[in-house]
Amino acid sequence: MDILIPKFADIVDIFIIAFLIYQILLVLRRSGGWQILVAVVAIIILATIATALNLRMVSSLLNSISRYWALALIILFQPEIRTLLSKINLSRELNLSLRKRETNYVYMPLIDAISSLSFRKIGALIVIENRRKLTEYINNGEIIDAALSLRLVLTIFNPKSPLHDGAIIIRGDRIIAAKVVLPLSKNPEYIKHFGTRHLAGIGITEVSDAIAIIVSEQNSQISVAQNGKIKVNVAYEELLQILMDATS
Repeated sequence: MDILIPKFADIVDIFIIAFLIYQILLVLRRSGGWQILVAVVAIIILATIATALNLRMVSSLLNSISRYWALALIILFQPEIRTLLSKINLSRELNLSLRKRETNYVYMPLIDAISSLSFRKIGALIVIENRRKLTEYINNGEIIDAALSLRLVLTIFNPKSPLHDGAIIIRGDRIIAAKVVLPLSKNPEYIKHFGTRHLAGIGITEVSDAIAIIVSEQNSQISVAQNGKIKVNVAYEELLQILMDATS
């Protein structure tokens, strides 16, 4: 008969189970993140107390629940997790958007200058430095180190300018040097079809990760050399995309 008489620990055990079930129902009804967090902390505290006081029913229930902690937390915190992932994705998209706007801001004067040079059929060779520094080639030219601008590019490549012959090298948003002599490509296929300006543009991309933009004075076409290869008749939108991809 002693088995049927509840002990103090059994009463406490039953009371805690009832209280716990009631609180879980409240939490599920409110579906709030903070309430869920409080419930999780409360369960952990109860598990510790149940173990210390040897409350068998509470311990058994909490041990059963603990097997499904990860799944339960994912389900309970699903709205919060979705919001967090949405914010992370939004932050990434915002960062890409800002980077795109920054790239547009830096290179739009260059695109405008190339457009003007092409319209006037003025030959030009423009090298965009990337990760590999072009110091050895910069040193054999005329150091300028000035802010990139439409007027400066047009002034340099003006046929009457003493700096128009050779290439300019751009680092970031600055023109570092002009009248730079570049190595010529030795590729037989390119030698057959292109002149010195194009071969120099290809040549610098064979020995570095730079991008070379060539404006032809014969047909006003814009070509882009990269990784030892050249693409001719490039549109302005495509040119901007190439610059964005290279600097991202």
